[in-house]
Parts: sequence; C-alpha cells; structure tokens
Amino acid sequence: MVHQYKLNGYNIVLDTCSGSVHTVDEVAYDVIAMYKSATQEQIVAEILKKYGHLDGVDEQEVLECLEDVKALEESGKLFSEDQYEKLAYTYKNNSKVIKALCLHVAHTCNLNCSYCFASQGKYQGDRAIMSFEVGKQAFDFLIANSGTRRNLEVDFFGGEPLMNWDVVKQLVAYARSIEKEHNKNFRFTLTTNGLLIDDEVIDFLNKEMSNVVLSLDGRREVNDHFRKDYAGKGSYDTIVPKFQKLVEARGGKGYYVRGTFTHHNVDFTNDLFHMADLGFTELSMEPVVCPPDDPYALTEEDLPKLFEQYEILAKEMIKRKKEGRGFTFYHYMLDLKNGPCIYKRITGCGSGTEYMAVTPWGELFPCHQFVGDPKYSLGNIWDGIKNEAVQDEFRACNAYAREECKECWARMYCSGGCAANAYHATGSINGIYQYGCELFKKRIECAVMMQVADAEEA
Repeated sequence: MVHQYKLNGYNIVLDTCSGSVHTVDEVAYDVIAMYKSATQEQIVAEILKKYGHLDGVDEQEVLECLEDVKALEESGKLFSEDQYEKLAYTYKNNSKVIKALCLHVAHTCNLNCSYCFASQGKYQGDRAIMSFEVGKQAFDFLIANSGTRRNLEVDFFGGEPLMNWDVVKQLVAYARSIEKEHNKNFRFTLTTNGLLIDDEVIDFLNKEMSNVVLSLDGRREVNDHFRKDYAGKGSYDTIVPKFQKLVEARGGKGYYVRGTFTHHNVDFTNDLFHMADLGFTELSMEPVVCPPDDPYALTEEDLPKLFEQYEILAKEMIKRKKEGRGFTFYHYMLDLKNGPCIYKRITGCGSGTEYMAVTPWGELFPCHQFVGDPKYSLGNIWDGIKNEAVQDEFRACNAYAREECKECWARMYCSGGCAANAYHATGSINGIYQYGCELFKKRIECAVMMQVADAEEA
C-alpha cells in the first residue's frame, strides 16, 4: 500500500509495509498515483496532457520515470507486499511475560481538573493510598512474571503520586535492593502535577527516575481554566517555577511536559510555543477524550482547525531548529531508519498483556484508563491473572485486528490504535475511535514531512 500527500512544498510518497519514504517531483507523483490502475500508454498520455508544455517533459522522460517506479517496486521500496498480518497474532500469543507496571500509588489528588478521566484521582471509587506492602508485592509479582527479561519499567501514577511520597521512596529503595539478586534493571517514571515538588523531590526524581512527566496545559489562562485546586485557584504560578527548577537540575535525563487540549483551546500550538518559550524542550499535547456531550469534547468542526494546528506546529519546529532553539514534540518523534522494530509496530503498547495497572489495593487492570471498570479486572498481584478471557481479548489487539485497520496506510505507525480510546468511544476495545485516527494520521504526515525537511538540510 502506498500513501501520497503534499505538505509544506513536498510531494511525499510513503510505502506502508517497507516504511520507505520518497520525495518526488509532480510528474513522478502523478505517475505513482496511476501506476497500479492504468496502462503504460494511458499513463504516458495523461502525463503529457497535463505536463507536456513544460521543458523536459516528453514521452521518453515519462517512460524513464515509469522504469524508476518499476525498479523501486522490484526492490521492495514501493507497493511492497504486506507479510506481517499472521505475525501480529503469533507475536502476541507467544508473549507471556509482563515487562511493565503502572502503580497507582495514590487514588487521590490535590487538583480538581475539570476534564480528568480519573475523576480527580478517585477512578469512580473512593480515595485510596497504596501501602508499602501492596507496592512491594507488585514488584514481586512483576519479577515473578517477567521471565528472563532484564529491563523492567514501573510508572508511579495517580491521582497525584507525590501525595504518597514516602511510599514511592520506599518502593524505589526496595526495587534497587533486589535488582542484582534477580538480574533485573528497573526504569522508573513518575507523573506529577507539580504542586508538591520541593528540593528533596527534585533531588530524588533526578537521581532515580529515568523519566518524569510534568502536567501543564500551556498558557496561564488555559492551564488555570482546567487545572484548579479545590478552592478554585489555578496551578500555573505555583508549578511553572518548580518545573523549570527540576528540568534545569535534571542534567539531560528524560522528561516531558504534557498538556491536554480541548474544544476550549483548539489553538493548542500557542500553548506548546509558550511552554517552549518557558525553556521546556520536551513537549507533548494530547487531545482530550471525553463523552461527546461534554462541553470540552472536540467536535467535527474542530477537526480542520486541528489539522491546521499540526501543520503550523511542524513548520514552526523546523524554523526553530534552524534558529538553534528547537524542541521535541512527542507525537512527531519518528525514527525512519532504526525503529521501532516490527514486533512493536504491529502489536502495539502491550496493555493487558505485557503492561498492566495496579490499584492501591493490588487489583490488576489492562492499563490506567480501565481502572475501576469491573469488566476489565484481570486479577490481583497475589493470585495473578484470573480473567484470562479479557487478557485474550487484549492479546488479539494488533494492527490487523479491525477490518478498517487492514486497509489503513498508518497501521504500521499506530499499531491498531489505543484500546482504551476505542473502548471509551465505541464500547469495545475492537472498535474504531475515528476522530483519534484522523488526528493520528495527520500527525504522522507532519512527522514524516519533518524528516524529509531534515534530510534535505543535511
């Protein structure tokens, strides 16, 4: 399958299964578009009709272009065959190890964000704090179910995990104390709203956390419209200086500042540029996912505006990089030469199989977005997986699990999409969150275009 599009002055041809990217002139672009549906004579006639008035465009030129396209096809770089569908199911069925846990150390929060999918940290239930004993058992469960895999990941999540700070520190110490014994290496991440950050927290996070996710929605007026405390006060003035101090002291270790955009701020690029101007260089801005009747829900009318925003973002990032003040946008991080591997590209994030969320009381769910839904309770950290039917359902999720995905040019980049978003949009993890698909495809088009621009600059 081939996907063709024009963006920022480039004619881009993307070969889905090989991952090859070609930038071509107008003639080659149209030849490729007709290559599989027209005869050679028809293509020559059509091209000469459209471009014959231009210097150098004659029958011989078109025939040579056709030969070039044929050579690319024969080398597997254009119109390549899909050989991965059967592998997608085989890979996931053969994967029996757990490599990552999301520890919900605090089902409570000191903010009252209006769009919070976790109901202000309570996940539709009661407020709760994870004890050290539950957390310790979660680590033991992960080690016991990780097989020979050495590198394991644990996310400290909430609610607000800093509201259970002592337990976070105790759990990190416990994990470090057993790494060598079990031949494991733990990589930690913590997500925080920043209110409780102080010098001690900064020192510990920068020593122990491979990645830190900092929640900020951008401009003060946007952030404080959503991210308020229970007294109704916005968080911007409190958290921005703390985030800046943490990042400055981080010494190049991983972090990113993550925001959410809604119908309220479809001009989200202004929030990203604002965060970049604050000195943050690792950025993410996610579309809100909420019921369609929610006043913050993104609408069909918003879609063309959002497409334009993604293009504005890509072009500005190219410009700022040339000026020596570039920044990274999570959804534009694309390595066309070295990864990810085909296993990752066709099987997805591993939720429910390789990755699970753990509640404060030790219950297991496929990921943080399923926590609190009894249909998706997998078991617990003492007895292990009990709901194998649900796990099998997640094992079947891949880039080919839905008919719509099989015919989509972006399937090797989204791996079938987010199961949680599909579930919340359609009631089934095998559904299609169409709005999210459209945004994702636009982001990939922009990301590929940026790679093309980089290659031309090199």
